[in-house]
Amino acid sequence: MEAVPAPIDATMTTTWGELKRHYAKQETQFTLKKAFANDPQRVRKLSFDAAGLHVDLSKNLVTDETIGLLVNLARELGVEERRDAMYAGAHINTTEDRAVLHTALRRPAADAGTLFDGDQDCVRDVHEVLDRMYAFAEKVRSGAWTGVTGKKIRTVVSIGIGGSDLGPVMVYEALRPLADAGITARFVSNIDPNDVAEKTRGLDPETTLVIVVSKTFTTLETLTNARTARTWLLEALQEQGAIDGSDAQTADAIKRHFAAVSTNAELVKAFGIDPHNMFGFWNWVGGRYSVDAAVGLSLIIAFGPKVFAELLEGFHAMDVYFRDTPLEQNVVALMGLINVWYVNFYGAESHAVLPYNQYLHRFPAYLQQLTMESNGKSTRWDGTPVTTKTGEIFWGEAGTNGQHSFYQLIHQGTHLIPADFIAFVNTPHPAKDGDQDVHELFLANFLAQTKALAFGKTADEVRAEGTQEWMVPARVFEGNRPTTSIFADELNARTLGALIALYEHVTFVEGTVWGVDSYDQWGVELGKQLAKQITPAFHDDEVLATQDESTKALIAYYREHRR
Repeated sequence: MEAVPAPIDATMTTTWGELKRHYAKQETQFTLKKAFANDPQRVRKLSFDAAGLHVDLSKNLVTDETIGLLVNLARELGVEERRDAMYAGAHINTTEDRAVLHTALRRPAADAGTLFDGDQDCVRDVHEVLDRMYAFAEKVRSGAWTGVTGKKIRTVVSIGIGGSDLGPVMVYEALRPLADAGITARFVSNIDPNDVAEKTRGLDPETTLVIVVSKTFTTLETLTNARTARTWLLEALQEQGAIDGSDAQTADAIKRHFAAVSTNAELVKAFGIDPHNMFGFWNWVGGRYSVDAAVGLSLIIAFGPKVFAELLEGFHAMDVYFRDTPLEQNVVALMGLINVWYVNFYGAESHAVLPYNQYLHRFPAYLQQLTMESNGKSTRWDGTPVTTKTGEIFWGEAGTNGQHSFYQLIHQGTHLIPADFIAFVNTPHPAKDGDQDVHELFLANFLAQTKALAFGKTADEVRAEGTQEWMVPARVFEGNRPTTSIFADELNARTLGALIALYEHVTFVEGTVWGVDSYDQWGVELGKQLAKQITPAFHDDEVLATQDESTKALIAYYREHRR
């Protein structure tokens, strides 16, 4: 294993003590109303442009002093050095002794020969796989690739779980207006049989291509669903008379209707998939960082190579910005540091992500894995216990839907919940309600919510509206609820790539401050191991006898009620 410097205990630094003293003073004295009134330049100083995104941090609970101290903390903890080590391919994923090179997935082909993991030329290999995926996708999109009956593929069913599903689903939903080949995509992840049943419902097997996404080709949920989908497809083809059920025609059908994203050629071939239609990625790409790798094959088929290349350009633009911009002006680093400020000083437990764009309705779910699987750790990267709270509970909902649901808690509840609001100036579907531009009405809600959260409404303002005195407290908004506003010209592939990379690097900054390895995920393993041990207990009394009393009772209930 490479020598990776041990994490520095943030709580033992000079700056941490200064931040504690600063917080104690700020908690009683700071309000956003005063901050805006006292500093006419506040918005200018706390607004940033990065890779096509405009980010306004001015409604956060920070002053110039706060920002200065947080930047000093980052420097004391070596955030810049660890960032540079990550980009250079150092094995900063210490528990798995791996490089962390998702940024290599979007580097231009001209960078070949400049980045190695051992003997592997990472950028060259990335583009070799990209070129193969682009060629395969173009065959499917053009109709040169057909199913066993010669019909063009109309639906792609992508089967994966975790990072092999959340990323592609989110990007597919986000960029739906750009699908231009008459090919739709469906995504299967849950091992619940209902998922496969619903995702294959109404599909014509003759025009369906199934992509099985599993790096090792051993993931329990994915392979179970893949076998279920294979059974569905073969039985449906036979019912329609497309194949006769012979071994030769069955094998041909699997080759014509299945592809794989994996590195295990032996198991892929044993499943029946032609290894020529297998696309791999590398152990220096974590699953939740892999949507811009071969995991995105379904996206290339739906949107085409040009759109996918623009997605990669957006990722890369944000990578370059984060790498090259000094911390004081680096909005990516500042967002991560401000999140630490809220978690470790204000005691915030959760973080809302509120996209004012229906196409981004799966973005909060995507960020849940990215952030919570990365930084939900109680052990530092050298095996020692953490010394602070780590991680945030990420959650959210699209647009005005959330306003009529959980915003009550954010506005007037007892929890401090920092929130990121995301919106776009232009929409692919402009509409008018009489003379009212509906998109402007939508954006007015985006702006109004951050204003209300920041500045609130006083008791005197409520009284001035004629409210009865006993009801005044219920209608007061204390304000001082922090938000970040992210604005962009439009939701396209490039801005989406930049937005994803923004949160990838925010997660990195937080993880570095907390001293955790943001690139492993051992917390998902134990439950998977126990599931394999428990499964036989449904029918095997000897195995059942080895379980704990609660598990025994629940399985007994299952046996009694299963039809």
